[in-house]
Amino acid sequence: MLLELRIENLLLIDRAELRPGDGLNAITGETGAGKTVLAHALDLLLGGKPRSSIVRPGAKEAYVEGVFELPPGVLEAPELADLRERCAQGDEGEVVLARRVSEEGRTRAYVQGRSATVADLRELGGRLVAFFGQHEHRRLTVASAQLELLDGFCGAEHLALRDRFAEAHARVRELTRDLEELKGRAGTRDRDLDLLAFEIDEIDQLGPSEAEEESLRAERERLRRVDALRAAAAAGSEAIAPEHSEGSGVALTLAEAERMADSVGGADAQLDSLAERLRGLRLEAEDLGAEMRRYLGGLEADPARLHEVEERLQAYDRVKRKHGGTVASVLEHAQACRAERDRLTGAEVALERAAAARAQAVEESATLAAELSAGRRAAAPELAQRVREELACLAMEGASFSVELEGREQLSSTGAERVELMLAPNHGVAATPVRESASGGELSRVMLALMTVAGASGSRTLVFDEVDAGVGGQTARAVGERLRALGAGRQVLCITHLPQIAALAETHFRIAKSAPGPRSPAGEVPVATVERLGDPGVIEELCRMLGAEASDAGARRHAEELLAAA
Repeated sequence: MLLELRIENLLLIDRAELRPGDGLNAITGETGAGKTVLAHALDLLLGGKPRSSIVRPGAKEAYVEGVFELPPGVLEAPELADLRERCAQGDEGEVVLARRVSEEGRTRAYVQGRSATVADLRELGGRLVAFFGQHEHRRLTVASAQLELLDGFCGAEHLALRDRFAEAHARVRELTRDLEELKGRAGTRDRDLDLLAFEIDEIDQLGPSEAEEESLRAERERLRRVDALRAAAAAGSEAIAPEHSEGSGVALTLAEAERMADSVGGADAQLDSLAERLRGLRLEAEDLGAEMRRYLGGLEADPARLHEVEERLQAYDRVKRKHGGTVASVLEHAQACRAERDRLTGAEVALERAAAARAQAVEESATLAAELSAGRRAAAPELAQRVREELACLAMEGASFSVELEGREQLSSTGAERVELMLAPNHGVAATPVRESASGGELSRVMLALMTVAGASGSRTLVFDEVDAGVGGQTARAVGERLRALGAGRQVLCITHLPQIAALAETHFRIAKSAPGPRSPAGEVPVATVERLGDPGVIEELCRMLGAEASDAGARRHAEELLAAA
């Protein structure tokens, strides 16, 4: 429902703020005071097109903002997916829609304070408010609401059937997409299997491992520098233990020092300790010299082995370039290829299963659609008769009304047919679609009759503009009673000039226009203000609507009688 409505610089309104309540809200005022400005403000929030010269003279832009209570589940529709996260960031259960209109006619839309499109406002606002009145493009909302009204008239069991059909239809669409995808894959199945087999075989033949790659790189470095390694090993072994006895290596020098230390062994314990360390150095030097000579003996230049290692490392680099750059990524790719190969191998079975599942879903969807259509065909004449009776009570006695069902070529998410409400406002006039032929007041009264009879509407807030056009007396009272009945469990905003309707409202707003004073600057335009009325103010406003002054005792008595009868 609409919690707050703020308006700035819109036509005659400089600044206004409304907080409508539950039930019936009446909006009244003198002709030309600006009542329809409020309707236009709401229309802007619902994605409507701004009329020309909408910005108040002297202002750079007009601004309209509405705070709405979000009904549960209203954001679950797929087309609202982009707005779902944004709306979740605001106050719990509330959403703020806004619209700016520059004096040049450019507009900007906002949802929760962030830029949005007019389509966003239309999609979301259309689920929050149902608008019936003189705004021509609002007639399209009547077209989309027609089927919902007929289904609502059919009853709760029918609505449950409609939900089951919608789920079945969505299932058919999902299975159709899956089947088409499987068919598309089947067309390239052999080619994909060949490619997968090639990649798997290439990786399996290599049999890569991170340990082997590291070992191969070390071996390649050793084979590439074998001559330098031999020279270093030969120099080291000669320096420690020369191959020929006439050499003077480190080991011989250490042995001579050890012999001299042993010659005075026992003379000094400290030297004996040092002699032990010297002996250890001599043994380590002899062992190191022997190890380096053995290493030297094992070093051989092997061009064939170097070529073999180079080729294997090139194979490693080749598969790594193809599949991620590391051995680990190559192994992961091989595993994924095997899984995809297994899936494609079973694709024919999956295709058969998908086709069978879709056929079953199509059959179920068709059965439910037939039941849905039967319920609608049975209810349509009764709904039309009940609406004609209601229209007779709403000053449209001579009107004919019918509910026409037209089959669709293909099932949609709402069933096998579309609904068209046909209206002939007067005798002898051919019936035409309501959304194309009815005037603002007739359209409002037809929708009022429909919702009174069907008792269904997807919106918690209903706005009626011109619903009382051309009516008065007891008819006005009948219109007001139906508006008040619709307000049970909903919020109804009604722009009216009839006291019989205004007296039934639970909340009453008055729009008053003040003309510029004699000393006002030239060119200054009137200002319209919006005021929520208390009991004394309601009496005064009803007196005005009755064509009398508030001081008129008879008019006050009549106004009080209207309120008492409410």
